[in-house]
Amino acid sequence: MLEEERFDGMLLQFAQQCQGIDPLLDTVFSFLRRKTDFFTGATDDKAKQTVLKMLEKHQLLADKTNVEKRKRRDAEEAAAAERKAAAKAKRDAKKAAEASAAPAAPAPAPPKDVVEVGAGGADLDGAAPSSGGDAKDDDDDDKEPPPPGNGGVMGWGVWTQQLADLELKVPMPSTTKSRDLVVKFTKGHITIGVKGQPPILDGDLHKKVIVDDCFWTLEDAPGADGGKEVVVALQKEDKQSWWKCVVVGDPEINTQKVQPENSKLSDLDGETRMTVEKMMFDQRQKAMGKPTADEQGKQDVLEKFMKQHPEMDFSKAKFS
Repeated sequence: MLEEERFDGMLLQFAQQCQGIDPLLDTVFSFLRRKTDFFTGATDDKAKQTVLKMLEKHQLLADKTNVEKRKRRDAEEAAAAERKAAAKAKRDAKKAAEASAAPAAPAPAPPKDVVEVGAGGADLDGAAPSSGGDAKDDDDDDKEPPPPGNGGVMGWGVWTQQLADLELKVPMPSTTKSRDLVVKFTKGHITIGVKGQPPILDGDLHKKVIVDDCFWTLEDAPGADGGKEVVVALQKEDKQSWWKCVVVGDPEINTQKVQPENSKLSDLDGETRMTVEKMMFDQRQKAMGKPTADEQGKQDVLEKFMKQHPEMDFSKAKFS
C-alpha cells in the first residue's frame, strides 16, 4: 500500500458520514480551529498560503491522472475500433466468397427405364447446408444495441462500468437514513439492504474487487419524487476486463458491445439516460408502494375524463 493510501479506510468512513464535500471540508477546518493552532499560530496569509499550496499540489496530480486516463481510454477505443473493423472485413470477405462461388452443375436426367433412387425426396447431390444463416446471425449481432452505460438495469437497481471500476445505484425510499442501511462488500461478495429487512442485493460478485478502494454513499435521487439511492463505487481487481454482470446469476450483457466513452450514467446520451432514469423512478415508486410513471399517466387520463363527464357514474366501474 502506498504511503498516501494508509488512511483511506478511515477517511472513506468519515466521508460517508459527512455525505458531501462541503460538510467534509467544514468538519476538517472546524477540527483545525478547535484542536490546533492552525489559525492562531501564524498569520492569516500563512494559513491561506498553506491551504492554497496543498490545493495546487493535488490539482496538478489530479490533472495528470485525468490525462493518463484519457490516453488509456483513447487507446482502448482505438483497439475496439480495430477489432470491429477486422470482424467486419472478415464477414465481408466471407460474403464475397459465397457470392463468387460457381453453382453446382445439374445432374443428368436418368433414362426413362431406370428408377431414380432420389425421386422419393432423398438428397442425392450431398450439397452442404447454406451458410447464409450464419451470416444472418452475424448481422443480427451487429444490430444489437450496446448496453446502457456498459451495464444494465436490474431488479435491484442500475449498474454502469468503466474498464477499471463499476458504479451501482440502488433506489431507496425518501425516508431512508445512512444508519438504516446495511452495505457490506468483501473481495468476492456484496450485500445491500435495510436493517431488519431482507437484503435488496446479496450475492457473489462476478469478479473480485479491491475492498480498500470501494465505498458507498446515500444520495438524493434525480427527479422530483424525493427518493434516495445508495451509490456504490467498486474498484475492479482486474482493470483490463469488462464485467458481464455484477453478481452471479444476474442477466449478462454482451461485453463485445461495450462503449468505453459512455462508461457512467451521467455520460449517457439524453434518450438513453431518460430511459434508465425512468426505470429507476419506477423502481423507487414500487419500493414506496406508489404508482409507476405509466400507471400515474393512466390515472391522470382517467381523472381528466371523469371530470369532463360528471354525468357518468363510475362508482361500480372496474379498471385494470
